[in-house]
Amino acid sequence: MGVQGLTGFVEERGVFFTELRVRDTKLVIDGSSLYHRLCFAPDADFRRGGDYGAFAAAVRDFFGVLRACGVAPFVVLDGGRGAEDRKLPTLRGRAAEQLRAAHGLSRGAGGCLVPLLTREAFVQALGRLGVPFVQCFAEADREIAGLANRWGCPVLSLDSDFFVFDLAGGYLPLSHFQWQSVRAAAGPQGCYVPARCFSAERFCGHFGHRSKALLPLFAVMNGNDYIGLEALEAFFSQVRLPRGCAAGRGGKHLRLQGLLKWLAQFAEPAEAVDNVLKYFKKHQREEVRELLCTSMEDYAPSEVNLEDFFQNGSYECEAARKADVPQWVLDALAKGKLAPFVINALILRSTFLRVQVENMQRPSAHSTALPIRQVIYGLLLRVSHSTENASPSKQTNELPIVCEFDRCQKTLKKTFVQAASLPPDFCDDRFPLDKLMEVPVSCRQMLLLETLEVKMSFLEPIPSHLQLPFAVTCCWIRCSEPKVKLNQLKALLLMIVSGELQRITDDPDPTVQPAEDDNVAYNEFLKWKEKKLENNDFDLDAAHSFCQWQCCLQMGLYLNQLLGTPLSEPDLSSRLYTGTLVHRLYQELKSAPSVENLFILSPKMAQLYLVLLNTVQS
Repeated sequence: MGVQGLTGFVEERGVFFTELRVRDTKLVIDGSSLYHRLCFAPDADFRRGGDYGAFAAAVRDFFGVLRACGVAPFVVLDGGRGAEDRKLPTLRGRAAEQLRAAHGLSRGAGGCLVPLLTREAFVQALGRLGVPFVQCFAEADREIAGLANRWGCPVLSLDSDFFVFDLAGGYLPLSHFQWQSVRAAAGPQGCYVPARCFSAERFCGHFGHRSKALLPLFAVMNGNDYIGLEALEAFFSQVRLPRGCAAGRGGKHLRLQGLLKWLAQFAEPAEAVDNVLKYFKKHQREEVRELLCTSMEDYAPSEVNLEDFFQNGSYECEAARKADVPQWVLDALAKGKLAPFVINALILRSTFLRVQVENMQRPSAHSTALPIRQVIYGLLLRVSHSTENASPSKQTNELPIVCEFDRCQKTLKKTFVQAASLPPDFCDDRFPLDKLMEVPVSCRQMLLLETLEVKMSFLEPIPSHLQLPFAVTCCWIRCSEPKVKLNQLKALLLMIVSGELQRITDDPDPTVQPAEDDNVAYNEFLKWKEKKLENNDFDLDAAHSFCQWQCCLQMGLYLNQLLGTPLSEPDLSSRLYTGTLVHRLYQELKSAPSVENLFILSPKMAQLYLVLLNTVQS
């Protein structure tokens, strides 16, 4: 969520903050805000699809600092859009903004865009680090506020809604959380993170508010993710706001300040709402009252008890029960083992496909992964096998439809996609969605491999943790349009091998004798990376192809998770995909084919590359 203009308004007036030394405390962290903040590093490359290894290193460094300062982090992530889908207009607007940013980046302009698999890399990094986290059923703000108030500890976020929540331990904006400037205190207390804490009391006192309870009404009237200013235009077009801050063109902050001062004359929200309604026609008043009161409830802490989850792994949510979400799906969602994409497809039959920096003249990169998504939809929405033999018209009526929001050239469009019809094992009445995990694992693995059109015999020579990326690579080569170029394939496989080499060098298996060849090869690889690249041009067609691969990997991950991981889940944080590296390898392969021998000093890595390449080509 977010209150329009409030962050800028508060930042302009530093008087609402107090200095804080953060140490020896619990800290509830808004996970979505944190991974966006860490992703948008000053030296990040947003054109080439993300460097997930560097991102995972930043996550590791951040939580290492907290541990050194005695801070116990608890990360809370947003889930799906919620059964009511109230934010749909806001999400469509944001998707359109991201599309404009992606188009600008594709043409060489500046800007930021979260790489496609950032959320997945973040969740995996949290798991590797042992950081406690939960993924909520829907938006996390109210559950974050509820947990922080239960513990009396601060909230760390970049969401302006936390200026509005009544938080016992205060709100720490990430923009003032100086985790890279840890300081040591005199005496026994140890080190701390310098931060600034927002004071709602100071904020209310500055504008003459007698109660913090008016802040939710202020946020709703000013406009947030659930309610736009146009809904209250009748009020703003007639009211005389203090200090001449009339509606219209006085600027966001003028109207915002005037609204705060106007609300100060009331003792509590009900009185203020009654006065707002006077500016509406009689037949409109009850509808507006309901809109305001419902929207204000978004700032009341949630009834979901996240403390229960962190203590015993139990996530209970009334909204999920009402939506008939199977318990195993809700548990898997809470533990980050299913993505929000899955829950949105299940309860809303609607999904957003996030745009990347791709060739806008071509079909969306997500079109390559359409067959995988259709199987996901089929599993979630239970298609009967008998429809395969039905007439085409009958199939159209019986196969569930999912609405996808995706790019069509430079515009956000919605497309209606038919779910796939599934094999008999998955249509058996004994195995509805709530009993999907009771289907034999061999059947679940077979469905995954059939969807990717790969046989298990092809995967057997491949290390188990690379089998899914490899199967996805085969799917990418088969489904991509235009076809994948050989040098693009080689660059991708060399990148995967480089990640393997780095993994066994940085994090060696204690049960395996380290090979000196691997260290030598890795040092040579690092020297190669330090060389100045003769041609660093951005190849948009290559970028589009690598975007298609990421789309296939994302949906391959989601399908594998939904089927209970019949194949090992690959570790994104071990440099499985490094956009700057794969683009560089592709450029060099075009001019210097000898780069294909980059890992020749390590027989093991050279052999892995040949196995991958030969198996794909076969």
